[in-house]
Formats: sequence, structure tokens, C-alpha cells
Amino acid sequence: MAKILIVDDEIGIRELLSEILRDEGHDVILAEDAAAARTARNASCPDMVLLDIWMPDTDGITLLKEWAAGGQLTMPVVMMSGHGTIDTAVEATRIGAIDYLEKPISLQKLLSAVKRGLQRTPPTHTSTSLTLAAFPESPLLRDFYRRLRQTATQSRLILFRSGANHLAELAARSLQTPGTPWFAFEARKGLIDPTRLASCQGGQIYLIGLEHLSRPLQKNLAYIVERLERHDIRLTVVSGADREDLLAAGWDAPLLERLFAHVLVSPTLADIRADLPELACRILRHLVETNEVPPHRLSTAALAQLQRRDWHGGYAEFHAAIRGLAQAAPEEEITMPENGLPLPTAATESSAMVSFDQPLREAREIFERIYFEHHLRLEKGNMTRLAQKTGLERTHLYRKLRQLGLHGGRRREES
Repeated sequence: MAKILIVDDEIGIRELLSEILRDEGHDVILAEDAAAARTARNASCPDMVLLDIWMPDTDGITLLKEWAAGGQLTMPVVMMSGHGTIDTAVEATRIGAIDYLEKPISLQKLLSAVKRGLQRTPPTHTSTSLTLAAFPESPLLRDFYRRLRQTATQSRLILFRSGANHLAELAARSLQTPGTPWFAFEARKGLIDPTRLASCQGGQIYLIGLEHLSRPLQKNLAYIVERLERHDIRLTVVSGADREDLLAAGWDAPLLERLFAHVLVSPTLADIRADLPELACRILRHLVETNEVPPHRLSTAALAQLQRRDWHGGYAEFHAAIRGLAQAAPEEEITMPENGLPLPTAATESSAMVSFDQPLREAREIFERIYFEHHLRLEKGNMTRLAQKTGLERTHLYRKLRQLGLHGGRRREES
């Protein structure tokens, strides 16, 4: 039979529901509040959850949103409440709950809801990416998420002003409607062809490195900005330069006025260093939940190294590191020696920008840059070992690195 998690702060209700469901042959797990529910859900991966709405620490609606935002709404959830309203039931259903039971719960309604829930497939509209809503314990991220949502109600276009280590992608993903298109571009490499805007209908365009956009592509961007409403598109832009810098560089003033109308300063990984272990665990859990990596857990030593490291590539690099560690780890627990085992990271933000929508030449160049950055880091710039590792003749290797804009190696003899 099924494994069912019951979450309710009233011990009498927990025991009553538990007795009924155990008599039906189910394996029952009990949690008295949201904190216990998080632990139980992560440890046991229940087939179904009965979730009370009114709890002392975190209400059930908030916990449901957290699971949805973290890609953890992989099981049917039935909400329970003795003080519910129609609006509450509608909101719970919109987030992902499959049913709503009013207390006192009759035996027939309980068993019927459980039967329907266990016959359903997991929700198909679960978020495929982590969002800021998955980190309610971080005051900085919680406040930034609140300001982000408020700004998003005012405009389809948001500009994130940020330098290195930023969390702009995580923020932009937080605005994504599940199941809608996501198009990511690095300004140095290009922008979507304006004639293909119809393919973005209802989705989001994420542009990073605004200051590197060429003059022709600036015109394309202006065209896109004018048509966001028509195609129901959201545009999120990351800029390392301010409006005055771009104006001095010759950008069109009206376009800059539109781009900088709604600006948010993105937090960096350095700003939330204390929260990095939690961020790492959330990312790993999401990767496991979505079957992108085998089940793993991060050791205390691994979490400490991840927390100490400077993530110049920001969220994209951090996310790629977690994925790489999980894919390479031979055991369930991911461990790293204290002497600093190199992390399999994407050293630049371009790692997040490889897309099937790009021309083959551009996608290949991005992959090659990531590939050589990775091996340059592993070999600590030793060109002899790099040539051996990549199978390239030295002259060809130097030429390739120059073409990719990588300067990790110089013409010298290495021991």
C-alpha cells in the first residue's frame, strides 16, 4: 500500500487519521508542524500528503508553495482545514493541491480523497527550476523575492543591476510560469531573432551581460521591448553597467529609459554565504527529485568547501558544481578532502547559455570554452598536460585558446 504523510498540529486529528489509514493498510508518517513535515518529506518521499492549513510555525499554503517552488511537489497533496474559505481552496488548487477537506473530516470523504489521490499521476505543472520561494529561511532572499514580485506586477521588463557572483538567474526563474518557454542568451553571443518572437509566446527571455550587446543587436532588443505586451513575454536583463555608462557608450536614450525603468540590485552568493549550505542542499534535492542525478547527499566537509569558495560565475557556476559533484560521486554521500579537490564547475556564466535554439557554430563555441576552462583549471594552466589531456598539438592548442579568448596558457616550457 501507500506511504502517507499526515501533517497537523492537533495530536488528536493526527492519531485519528493515522488509525483509519493504517487500518486500510497504508504506511503512515506523522508530522506536527511544517518543520517536521519538511524533514519527513525529504527522508521518506511519501506517496501522498494530508496537509493542515493552519499550523503554528508555517501555514500549509506557504509550505505547499515552498514545495512547488523547490520542485518537490512530486506527490499528491490534500489540504485540510476547519476554518477554510473558498478562496483558500482555490489558491491551494492553483498551487498544486489535488483536493480540499473540511474538518471534521468524514470517513467516507477521507478515504475517497486518498483513493483519488493515489490513482493520480504526479502533478504535471510542477516547477522545473528552483525559485526564490524555496528559501523562506533566508531573510535577504525572502525580502528580495518580495520586492521582485512587487516589481513584476508593474512591468514585464525588469533589469537586474549586478556584478559577479549574482543570483539573477535564480531571481528570473522565480518569475517563470511553469510550462512556459524560457530563452536564455549571453549578450556577447547574440539575441533571439525578432522574427521568432511568436515562439516565445507566454514565456520569458533572459539576457545576461547587457553592456556587451552589439549595436545591431541593440536595435533588435528595442524591437523586442516594444512587443512584449503583444506576445505576452517577460524580459529579464542583467547589466553590470549603469544607465550613464551605457549612454556614454552610445546607446539609444529612449531604449535605456525603458530598460532602466524597473531596476533591482541582485544579491550575490557572497551576500548569502551563510545560506550557501542550504542552497546547495536544495539544488541537490531538486536535481534528485527531477531524476537529473542519482540520489546523493552532501557531507559536512563538502558543504564547508562549497561555502568557502568564491563563485565568480554566480548561480550558474554554483548549480553546475552541484550537478557535477552528484554525477561524479561514487558513493551516496558526496565527500571532498580538505586539501581542496577541484570542483567540476562551469567557470563562466556561459555554461547556462547553451541552447538548442542557437546555431550549431555558436553552441559549439560555448561548449568548447567550457571544456577548455575546465581542463585549464584541472591542469593549473600547465600546457603540456593540457595538450596531452585534450589530444591537441601544442600550436593548435594555443591557437584554439586565443580564438576562445582564454589566456590561461603562454608559450613556455612546463615541467
